Amino acid sequence: MHSNSLDIDSTLLVVVDVQEAFRKAIPDFAETVSRIAIAIRGFQLLGRPVVVTEQYPKGLGRTAEELLLSLPDDTSFVEKSAFSSYAEPNFVAELEKFQAKQIVLCGVETHVCVNQTAHDLLAAGYQVHLLTDCVASRYQHDREAGLKKMFTSGVVASSMEMALFEMMRDSRQAKFRDVQALIK
Repeated sequence: MHSNSLDIDSTLLVVVDVQEAFRKAIPDFAETVSRIAIAIRGFQLLGRPVVVTEQYPKGLGRTAEELLLSLPDDTSFVEKSAFSSYAEPNFVAELEKFQAKQIVLCGVETHVCVNQTAHDLLAAGYQVHLLTDCVASRYQHDREAGLKKMFTSGVVASSMEMALFEMMRDSRQAKFRDVQALIK
């Protein structure tokens, strides 16, 4: 297996700041949230952990309702004030608890919190796979700038469907039909 391929045993999904305040500000919010919800359910089916961050929830609201309905009851929500999730000690503790080496990253906004989180994760030695169809910004030029910077720095481009199938590796994987049904 190539070193840039996801290994199901060392992969974790991080959902960055997909909060209610962004619903009206980000043009493709609903579509992005829908794809993130599928990613969350796919990771759950494959038995992989999901960590969710919330940037100043008192001001920006909680995680989008659609995602809350997809998350298990025992999901850890990491509140933060820094733009990078990695600057929050509780976030780092969650990653260490699951002993993940590969972080699959998604959320908002691409050029701020997602970008800074990705760079700090890279600096800490994690391999970062960005779900390009599961990130958004208020403005397209900011999203594009964030993507370019992350890819230039070593983030691996991926998508929701690509990541799920890469982790399964084979159509005989026990949860293949369940994951396939999510995507259709």
